Amino acid sequence: MITKDSLSFPDLLAQIQNVHQELNRQATQSVNITLTIRNWLIGYYISEYELRGADRAEYGDKLFERLAEELLLLDVPRTDKRELYRYAKFYRVFPQIVETVNPQLQQLLGKALIDLVDFDTKHDVGNESRIVETPSPQLQIEARQLVSLLSFSHISELLDIDNDTMRVFYIHECIIGNWSVRQLRRQIKSLYYERTGLSTNKQKLVEQTNNTVEVFDPSRTIRDPYVFEFLGLKAKEVMSESHLEDQLIEKLQEFLLELGHGFCFEARQKRILIGETQYYIDLVFYHRILKCHILVELKLAEFNHENIGQLNTYVSWYRKNEMHPGDSDPIGILLCTDKDSTLVEYALAGMDNQLFVSKYLLELPSKEDMQRFLETQLHQDLP
Repeated sequence: MITKDSLSFPDLLAQIQNVHQELNRQATQSVNITLTIRNWLIGYYISEYELRGADRAEYGDKLFERLAEELLLLDVPRTDKRELYRYAKFYRVFPQIVETVNPQLQQLLGKALIDLVDFDTKHDVGNESRIVETPSPQLQIEARQLVSLLSFSHISELLDIDNDTMRVFYIHECIIGNWSVRQLRRQIKSLYYERTGLSTNKQKLVEQTNNTVEVFDPSRTIRDPYVFEFLGLKAKEVMSESHLEDQLIEKLQEFLLELGHGFCFEARQKRILIGETQYYIDLVFYHRILKCHILVELKLAEFNHENIGQLNTYVSWYRKNEMHPGDSDPIGILLCTDKDSTLVEYALAGMDNQLFVSKYLLELPSKEDMQRFLETQLHQDLP
């Protein structure tokens, strides 16, 4: 207990910092849990309608398509056809999430959900009140752990795994290792489950993996695409990976405009949809001399081929979806940097006319200019 005489100025600073950090953590966790339960409940309602809907026969196979169209008009975010399928699967795969639904919501959801909460697995499995089958005991995951320790982006990756045992393996490893979403995706693609099964020293493999993983930072959950759309935030408000990156993009935007080479600013953190996945391009310009879009990506990391491949994908998407009559092919500028070096690459997305490529490069700032700009800014901004 703090008395009037015992609180020094350093104590005051420490107390305010502790209060801020703890309540910030609680708020972030609360948003994540709310979003996860929201998506599970959407899956519940869809499944209930498919099972008992009074006019379900009228929609049949078109249910998800029609539902997505109507929800779009109602401005309900993240409810395209694919996401609705995902929510319904979420409900079916993790029925135990019902344990985390508070009593008030249970009352709103009606008798079917209450039946699911109280369902005795010894009862006849043909009982009509049973919405989904309860997983076998060895595949059970504690609902509160799943909801509080993983973001919905984690869960979204896990739902793509159809093998129950494999899915539970990745859930446990993800929670124990505190994996980021990107790390979870990387381990799934690298067949970590299969490699663990074949390994003669499984514990050593686990230790080696967790010593090199990218750790999940709950404080950055607010930057999750599911979360910021759920909260109604704009991409620009939340998608920058760091304050430094945000500053650099701001200055880069000014730098390109001041060069006087015909750059016209068009968008920042431009959201595009490729397939069913959303991506965000740092800066988009239209060049009035070249008559083309220029896409700029900044990476606060060393160059790797994934970066240029990603930018090439953006350029190809723009060529297919954003070009108008009279436009030239779009191009991309990739800027990669760490504290020791910078690298600038141009993504020309398959252009094979050397004269045309040369014309593009002539009108763009040189790699040397771009690298000098980045190095100057990093020297000023990095500790």
